[in-house]
Amino acid sequence: MERRGDSWTAYGLWCVAGAGLALGVLSILTFGPFVLLVTLGLCAWLLWRVEFGWGMLGLLTGAGVPVLFAGSFVDTAWPSWLFVALAVGLAVAGLVSYLGYRRS
Repeated sequence: MERRGDSWTAYGLWCVAGAGLALGVLSILTFGPFVLLVTLGLCAWLLWRVEFGWGMLGLLTGAGVPVLFAGSFVDTAWPSWLFVALAVGLAVAGLVSYLGYRRS
């Protein structure tokens, strides 16, 4: 029997939360605190309504999206492939872990 915290819907909502948290941290000196405030509210709502579960692995997958976006705005001090590798690594780690749980 599948719990609500283990569903694809929960995974998708946790992906949104992960993207918000990463965006808030990456933009902490500008609009980041407001994004973090809204995202922490979303996380609290998810914990209240959806409960704990493997869907929380979506935090890893979602965190890759803003990192990939930030990689397109870097100057020459940081290579852009580093951001792409980090974003893909986060997304793959979250998705593979979740799919591994779903198959077991």
